[in-house]
Amino acid sequence: MKGRLYLEDGTIFEGESFGANTTLFGEIVFNTSMTGYQEILTDPSYGGQIVTMTYPLIGNYGINDVDYESDKIQVSGFVVKEYAQVPNHWQSKRSLDDYLKANNIPGIAGIDTRKLTKIIRNNGTMNCIITTEAITPDLISQLKNYRFPQNIVAQVSCDTIKNYPGDGLKIGLIDLGIKKGIIHQLQNLNCDITVFPHDVRVDQVLHHDPEVVFFSNGPGNPKDAVSAIELAKSLLGKKTMWGICLGHQILALALGADTYKLKFGHRGANHPVIDTVTGKVFMSSQNHGYAVDEKTFTEHIKVTHYNVNDETNEGLSCDQYKVLSVQFHPEEGPGPEDAHYIFENWVKGYEKAVMKHA
Repeated sequence: MKGRLYLEDGTIFEGESFGANTTLFGEIVFNTSMTGYQEILTDPSYGGQIVTMTYPLIGNYGINDVDYESDKIQVSGFVVKEYAQVPNHWQSKRSLDDYLKANNIPGIAGIDTRKLTKIIRNNGTMNCIITTEAITPDLISQLKNYRFPQNIVAQVSCDTIKNYPGDGLKIGLIDLGIKKGIIHQLQNLNCDITVFPHDVRVDQVLHHDPEVVFFSNGPGNPKDAVSAIELAKSLLGKKTMWGICLGHQILALALGADTYKLKFGHRGANHPVIDTVTGKVFMSSQNHGYAVDEKTFTEHIKVTHYNVNDETNEGLSCDQYKVLSVQFHPEEGPGPEDAHYIFENWVKGYEKAVMKHA
């Protein structure tokens, strides 16, 4: 069956449909990772987005029971150059096609993903239609009226408080679209983790008395996550706070800095980042469409990391309010493990500070 991708600038791509036979609207983005499509599909930071993979062959190792970053597919649609219909891997449990069908997610293969990526790079992220139907004036009219959901964080956050017990540091984790990889990294450091919904009240957090409040990754415009920003503001000076990706942007806004939308975002597993403290460059996994504006930093906010490619901000610290955050994903999933040291440095740094003042 034919699949069609229609961009809001009028460009049409035709290919072969796989996954669900349906029509939907979303924001088209691209990811440059060579592997890790299962993690990408299940990353809540992709909520509401149609993802294009720049690596040409996708689906060749199938879907396994290990590499999920959440409990369901989070992308709205999936676009590839070549779909491998017969996967071959010892961990594979089913094909990518079956997985998409089971979750009612459409895919399209056989299109020129290089051309599509260049369009996004030149014109910026835009809305689009993915469908197995003909592109009609009515569909185009619906696309013109489509708006990326402002409540996307609410759609991917948990509904109830959950605890992952440990004997170490007590962390209150604000779920803005948390990846399982973050929880696993904190568990590896024996942290006691309590996960809260995105709209948790400050008194509920303080009732659990975490030593650190951690704002997770997640999708969408950080300025739309009003409850999370207000929570972070309420906790300034009361709790040590950490953040990753969307959490980094939330903390920057709470500190009085500003954020802005990138032309086409950073999504992939090969983004070089420099650590301003050590001077070392490492490769990082990234997935974000917004960035923190360093020009709006006060004298109390320090830059800890920046992107080597475009010099955008990748990390900050604020000693006054005991805040640390990074824009990239130190837990990888998918991607290199170079930045795992972030978790260890944060946890051990906190424990060392507590012992010093004991």
